[in-house]
Amino acid sequence: MNDIAPGPDVVRVGSWNMDHDGLARNGDDRRWTTGMQVLAPLGLHVLLRQEKTRAHAHGAERMWAEAAVLGGEGPTFIPFLPKATHESASPTCVYVDPLTFAPVKEPEHGTDMTHPISTPVVRLKGAPRNLTLGSIHLSSSCPDRRASESRYVTKLADEALVGGDWNSPEGWPNPRVTPTDWREVKDTRHFQHRTIDGVSDTRPDEILSGRRDGHPPIYEELGRYAAQKLGQPQALEPTASLWRTDQGPMQRIDRIYATPRLAPALLSLEVIATQAVREASDHALVVATFSLARLRDALGA
Repeated sequence: MNDIAPGPDVVRVGSWNMDHDGLARNGDDRRWTTGMQVLAPLGLHVLLRQEKTRAHAHGAERMWAEAAVLGGEGPTFIPFLPKATHESASPTCVYVDPLTFAPVKEPEHGTDMTHPISTPVVRLKGAPRNLTLGSIHLSSSCPDRRASESRYVTKLADEALVGGDWNSPEGWPNPRVTPTDWREVKDTRHFQHRTIDGVSDTRPDEILSGRRDGHPPIYEELGRYAAQKLGQPQALEPTASLWRTDQGPMQRIDRIYATPRLAPALLSLEVIATQAVREASDHALVVATFSLARLRDALGA
């Protein structure tokens, strides 16, 4: 954890894939309860959640309970949860602090994504321009579909903050991560799911944040930005899997991206993998902290 604490001068955005929404197959919700204990003190203003498995059940009571936890002593957060589909019972969700952001609209997204994505458009209070917030969960099994889904995410990029589980590593050498030697991975199905011609699939990151000579990227990947521009190498720590050891070394597949106009407002990026996080999920929690004043300026006229 870094020394930039929650406060009135910052905006904190978290992204977390909590495995199957913290529920065991028998309905045991102790992991969900642990996850809420992790989230409550973080002072988040936006939470991008993945794997809200069967979150519509029982009147979406678990979704609303999480929104109340995030609100703490203030108002309940506003949740944006798309409908599950026949292909995926695990949509993403975006929770927004109503004291910081005003909702503008909630776009719908057909069947372009394996897991239904949430992309509400909001207005940061005191700023005139709209901001899209996106919680994204790419296909875990098909490299070609991940590439297609990533290109779909580029459509959101007027001014956007998008984060999630990209199910693929970054497209450049990360000194904090050991690359997967696929010759050592015995799980052939996982090999097929995560490689192209025997090499790790990095196309999603290359599509979203790849550099072209003389042209800015569509998005800045905030871990890379924090490491290179802010001197925070710990922002590049791997995120998953916190549980499995049979699919190669941990990789940084959970990332947050911002359009280039917004990236300079970043103050820090944390990868949180405490014991409580590990008890709640197989993914680390990623938190980006922005300067409120700089973010307002970036969303100015």
